[in-house]
Amino acid sequence: MNGNKVIDSTGNHAGGASMKLGYLTTFSDDELKLASGIGFDGLEVHAKSWPAEDLQSADRRSAVASQAVELAGKYGITITALAYYERGNAHEPRERIAAYRNVIEFCAAMKVPALATLTGGDPDAGLDDNVKLWTDTFADVARIAEDNGVKIAFENWPGFGPVPPCKSVNFGFSPTAWEKMFNAVDSPALGLEFDPSHLVWQQADYLGALKRFGSKVYHVHLKDTEIMEDAVARHGSFGGGWWRYRIPGFGLVDWPSFFSALYEIGYDGGTAIEHEDAVFSGDRRADGLKLGYNYLRPMIL
Repeated sequence: MNGNKVIDSTGNHAGGASMKLGYLTTFSDDELKLASGIGFDGLEVHAKSWPAEDLQSADRRSAVASQAVELAGKYGITITALAYYERGNAHEPRERIAAYRNVIEFCAAMKVPALATLTGGDPDAGLDDNVKLWTDTFADVARIAEDNGVKIAFENWPGFGPVPPCKSVNFGFSPTAWEKMFNAVDSPALGLEFDPSHLVWQQADYLGALKRFGSKVYHVHLKDTEIMEDAVARHGSFGGGWWRYRIPGFGLVDWPSFFSALYEIGYDGGTAIEHEDAVFSGDRRADGLKLGYNYLRPMIL
């Protein structure tokens, strides 16, 4: 995947292999069974699926990782990424670095190639100040990740609260921020969990951004965005409620072009539906996953 070969959760090299199609969820027997029954061959799973104490010693991490790999293998599922969406306190780098070390080493023990996370940030600080705060943590985290053969993939979630005002708790949501981040910490371990849905409602060129930062794409979220033009016309873009996330195929993302771009950049890693579609929530969650799978499966070799 864009440089180094991927090692999947079964220990097999996946470089040059086809992409894996999965979704983001907790790790459990029920979720593995659901994923396998639908036809998915991958999952992105939350690190919080395991108690924090399971990640705090090498022996315990190794034992838990072995159990997880064995269970995933039973269902033919590859864990393509661990999700650790903890923003932490941007002003407390020591505390954040220690927490990341445990999760990175757990990732390595499971032979999962990517750790998906957030940049976090201080919502009252500007972009340059946030990049400096981020560097205070992730210069060290990058070295830990490099030592363990794990890629760190930052999801480009804007993290805005109610608007106005527009204050983000996750500053790394735009191509401008990515450029500053990767210039500040030039490490092959640091990259993106690319989610086109967040760029759609920002009116950004998600296909151009994907191609421009292709070598830094280490994991992919598959989520769509629907724009309610009547709400924009009535309330304006600061009014809120004029866009919502959807299962792929129910929004504005051009998925054939998106996957064409993935193939063009040579991406062969994990892809995961991030199911935040209110239409298919609750008892209809599995229906949403099935619809997403059926729509996307023909695009993946």
